[in-house]
Amino acid sequence: MSDKDEAHYPPVDPYASGFNGRCPRCGEGRLFSGYLQLAQSCSVCGLDYDFADAGDGPAVFVILLIGFLVVGLALWLEVSYGPPLWLHLLVWIPLSLALCLWLLRALKGVLINLQFKHNAHEGELDNG
Repeated sequence: MSDKDEAHYPPVDPYASGFNGRCPRCGEGRLFSGYLQLAQSCSVCGLDYDFADAGDGPAVFVILLIGFLVVGLALWLEVSYGPPLWLHLLVWIPLSLALCLWLLRALKGVLINLQFKHNAHEGELDNG
């Protein structure tokens, strides 16, 4: 990000813009063209999204967060009330799917926005 970009575009909160699926530079354009498919560029400021590569990061965070939450709640429910197995299946499977699908897109947006803010790119070895 150059000084010209910083002067022209005010700082954007990477967490708010990421959760809302907005451009990391202007905070207004759409980051995604599909559910998880990135757009080619921002329709407002023209930022090219070729730099963006969240990799497996969002999926790992989703597995850890939702797994911790759902398993903890399922254990609490089992110990406290002892419901039948069908009730566990009826409650936890749809809840897990809904939370994972919602959080996956949001975390991908946040990680891409943080990548832009910190000018992160693939590591390189210095052979000099």
